[in-house]
Amino acid sequence: MIQRIQSVYLLIVTGLLIAALCLPLGQFIADDGVTANVFKPLGVTLSGDDTFQSTWGLFGILFLSAVVAFCTIFLFRNRMLQVRMTIFNSILLIGYYIAFFAFMFMLKSDLDAMSFQMGWALCLPAISIILNYLSFRAIYRDEVMVKAADRLR
Repeated sequence: MIQRIQSVYLLIVTGLLIAALCLPLGQFIADDGVTANVFKPLGVTLSGDDTFQSTWGLFGILFLSAVVAFCTIFLFRNRMLQVRMTIFNSILLIGYYIAFFAFMFMLKSDLDAMSFQMGWALCLPAISIILNYLSFRAIYRDEVMVKAADRLR
């Protein structure tokens, strides 16, 4: 059952989330328009004095979500648990976006930044949510098929 399409979806989710862990989410542009502070999931490195403001919560949520997606692949014998884990993973990623925007607004006021330029890595968790939904549908379709086959016996 590991070769099912939902396993491929969940493996892609794992890869996307690991990529989102490593890539910058955006950058804060200062009032002068030149100075930029890079915002990564682990924190923001301030360009002027090389200090670091931690946002480890974002890193933790992404890491936990990647681990949940990878472990969900191997729950193919218990499809209803697999369904619950994909739903949990999607809720976790929605919580990631809420935490991201909270950190973004707090850091924007702390850094006295004029604007925030989003990076393309910020869309990777959204793609993961879509792939989680597709895997949910495939897992649930398998569960319905197994129940129909059990009913015929």
